[in-house]
Amino acid sequence: MIMAQGGAFMLSLLRSIVQEVNTARNLGQALSIIVGRVKEVTAADVCSIYLAEAASGDFVLMATDGLNPDAVGKIRLARGEGLVSLVAEREEPVNVSNADKHPRYRHFAESGEERYHNFLGVPVIHHRKVLGVLVVQQHEEQTFSEEMVSFLFTIAAQLAGSIVHAEATGGINGIHGMHPSALPHDSRPLQGIAGAPGVAIGTAVVVHPFADIDSIPDRHCDDPEGEQRRFLDAVDAVHGEIGMMMERMHGTLPAADSALFDAYLLMLDSDGFKDATLERIHGGNWAPGALRETVLEHTRAFEAMEDPYLRERAQDVRDLGRRVLQRIEQTQPQHQEYPANTVLVGEEISASMLAEVPPDRIAGVISVRGSRTSHMAILARALGIPAVMGADDLPVSRMDGLTVIADGYTGRVYINPDEVISSEFRRVQREEAQLTTELLALRPLPAQTPDGVHMPLYANTGLVSDITPSLNSGAEGIGLYRTEFPFMIRDRFPGEEDQRLVYRQVLESFAPRPVTMRTLDVGGDKALPYFPIEEDNPFLGWRGIRITLDHPEIFLTQIRAMLKANIGLGNLSLLLPMISNLPELDESIELIHRAHKELIEEGFEVPMPRIGVMVEVPSVVFQTERLAQRVDFLSVGTNDLTQYLLAVDRNNARVAGLYDSLHPAVLHALVTIVEGAHKHGKPVSVCGEMAGDPAAALLLLGMGMDSLSMSASSLPRVKWVIRSISSRRSRELLADALQMENAKSVRDKLEGALEDAGLGGLIRAGK
Repeated sequence: MIMAQGGAFMLSLLRSIVQEVNTARNLGQALSIIVGRVKEVTAADVCSIYLAEAASGDFVLMATDGLNPDAVGKIRLARGEGLVSLVAEREEPVNVSNADKHPRYRHFAESGEERYHNFLGVPVIHHRKVLGVLVVQQHEEQTFSEEMVSFLFTIAAQLAGSIVHAEATGGINGIHGMHPSALPHDSRPLQGIAGAPGVAIGTAVVVHPFADIDSIPDRHCDDPEGEQRRFLDAVDAVHGEIGMMMERMHGTLPAADSALFDAYLLMLDSDGFKDATLERIHGGNWAPGALRETVLEHTRAFEAMEDPYLRERAQDVRDLGRRVLQRIEQTQPQHQEYPANTVLVGEEISASMLAEVPPDRIAGVISVRGSRTSHMAILARALGIPAVMGADDLPVSRMDGLTVIADGYTGRVYINPDEVISSEFRRVQREEAQLTTELLALRPLPAQTPDGVHMPLYANTGLVSDITPSLNSGAEGIGLYRTEFPFMIRDRFPGEEDQRLVYRQVLESFAPRPVTMRTLDVGGDKALPYFPIEEDNPFLGWRGIRITLDHPEIFLTQIRAMLKANIGLGNLSLLLPMISNLPELDESIELIHRAHKELIEEGFEVPMPRIGVMVEVPSVVFQTERLAQRVDFLSVGTNDLTQYLLAVDRNNARVAGLYDSLHPAVLHALVTIVEGAHKHGKPVSVCGEMAGDPAAALLLLGMGMDSLSMSASSLPRVKWVIRSISSRRSRELLADALQMENAKSVRDKLEGALEDAGLGGLIRAGK
């Protein structure tokens, strides 16, 4: 039995099985690989897999190696029926001999399983949900060994995500190896995280970073000969590159190391690399997709080898594949075709990817990575584009061209939905459009509660193109202008005059209304292409004020540009990000005064602006009073404050579901901030995404926040809440929330209050 092999061998075996399953073309192929390989490596007489059917909850036999193959799809066990459902109920392995004598045993004559007495079933669990049960059986009347139980348990855990990927495009009926576009419709959605409200129905267009072999999608090509030329030209170009490398390194590297380049050339010229890719191209896949399949096939072969040196050669294959892909992409047409109602899909959608799509064609965004407060989600909300983030089960490479629905309220994604679901979401879209029209009527009205409390609402922005939507939204000013955008779109740091012109345009557009400009806040999930920062933990690293204080030339240039842009207007306020201690704040204020003094000495009549500090690091929550004694105002960045308080990386889909600004710890921190600032007569605003959440806005009102700042698209929704619910009621809700123990209880309470007030359309799809 292979189980007797060493641990390193078993790890290698696990890895190879998972890799095979991950490259399966559909659910049926994935399940066949699982049962065949598991039966082989465990030396069991039978291996079968049962999957839970979403509609009924029944467990259906979906694949087997050892039982009667005609029983596949016919044998089903209801909840509470049979040993399979016992495994699911317990969410742990069930290992019994003489299975037919167990009180939960259920016999199916058509299966042929009466010959097998020994039963071991382990649950397949993904994100706390039992997807199915993996079963092995033997003739012998004795329980499986503990080693076998551990192995099967481990492989089930490893394969859970792979099954979800395959199931997403295949559904429980997708077992015949069809192309995804021909797959049966499925009513079960994939679950992501609500990124930006709204519902998108459209065609998936998969986008990927340059030369990223893993994220290349399958895409049908109508010109195989043209794709063949692109591939062969790329191979020839890489062949020439490697030849030049060999010449440059000749006499420098030892013979054993320079032999690697010979190996590259041999791989390029091999039938297995070149011919296999051409065969896939003529099978209908475009050149990048065909290349991806060939590279993955070769990578799997190397990684399955026992020899450590040969296993490491898998990375050489990937490197070679990336080189060829880069050459192919250089010959690719510059303009991707974007159909009407494009839904961008990718491992990680960037702002530049979104900017490539004509505004009249973009319907939504679906990203594997990210959360509600990641950079992409914030941008989607600012543009009014529905978005689902953190959809880590998304089968990205198989989705190009498929019809998808993205529900930005619940975070659900429907792939190839049936007509019933599509019709329902089209109805929801019509209701959304009607609600948007009604909200526009609130634009000229004040954000004032029924009992007379005024809550100023400001807009968050960072693009000059956002100025008009922000003005049209009824914003009373700019509560957060993100200055990093002018830095991100250039190939070098912008000079003082370049910055002044941008800042002047923003300040003039809103004058005399206030504009709060945050100093440069890069690092974390915001990188500058010409100022790379490579860190293992960027959110706890060199970012925000830490960078600009280490580079005072950057900080002083920006401050001078802002002060000069404010001449004759006087509506500028400065906001300092990522302050984590008082010395940082003191140093920042000193530099601002230095820049102001320099400009006065140079003859510029520049007024000293109000200076504020962002409260987004837990350390300064407990120094709020000291902050308030040094600055003119405080602004709470709830995105980072929540991330740091809860120790949750908001861009990590595995834990982003734990990220919630309504967590009681966050609420108590906010109350502490408001009380500390007000004690010294300083106003407090919220400029994080929490301010644009209609449910959260109720609590912020109850806390006595002095203003809220949000995306222009969120502003009418929050104004509707404020004009509909009294400040007295919001204080009652806050008192209740502060007694609760978890974010879900808080959110349920607030959403119930919104429903009772007739505002349910703000928190779910439809009116």
